[in-house]
Amino acid sequence: MVFFFTCNVVSPPYLMYMGLDKNENEDLIKWGFPEDVWFHVDKVSSAHVYLRLHPGETLDDVPQTVVDECAQLVKANSIQGNKMNNVDVVYTMWDNLKKTAGMDVGQVGFHKNKEVRKVRVEKRINEIVNRLNKTKEEKFPDLRTLREERDRKEREDQHQKVQEQKRREKEELERKQKEREARSYSNLMSEDKMTSNRDGGNDSDDFM
Repeated sequence: MVFFFTCNVVSPPYLMYMGLDKNENEDLIKWGFPEDVWFHVDKVSSAHVYLRLHPGETLDDVPQTVVDECAQLVKANSIQGNKMNNVDVVYTMWDNLKKTAGMDVGQVGFHKNKEVRKVRVEKRINEIVNRLNKTKEEKFPDLRTLREERDRKEREDQHQKVQEQKRREKEELERKQKEREARSYSNLMSEDKMTSNRDGGNDSDDFM
């Protein structure tokens, strides 16, 4: 089971989700989306919360209020962290998560520690947690199928972009070729290369 939440403090809203337990967390680690941001309470067992970025966004584009909401949600879903004040929540892009064979189910590391960010949560804010819980939906998605469909669509979009680029390049080449032909034709028709009836060696205006 996966729980989905809507973070609607900004427009357009953001999608947030988390697994029911460590088994779902394991699937999310494996089949998450590259445009997802992963959140976890630092050094304490907690839920794995994911934030889906909007198309074209980077982590730097996420409003701080949204980061704070994710941090509140992940703290609230930590048995130990929920009872603590001044806890740190770490977050990073999904593709920075590293899973090795020796790790326990649901455990994860990082490819690059320097790409892991941290936000301090002083205390639980019930107003935020309650608002998010009101949007909660329980679903049983096929995570692998969703990821494969996402990757297929990305490949199709990339193919279309390549084809569009090729079309524009072809049109540009044709335009430049027409310009060269026009200049060449203009040179052929220039006055210094043209003759007239007066060019017969007799330039007098007199006639009999």
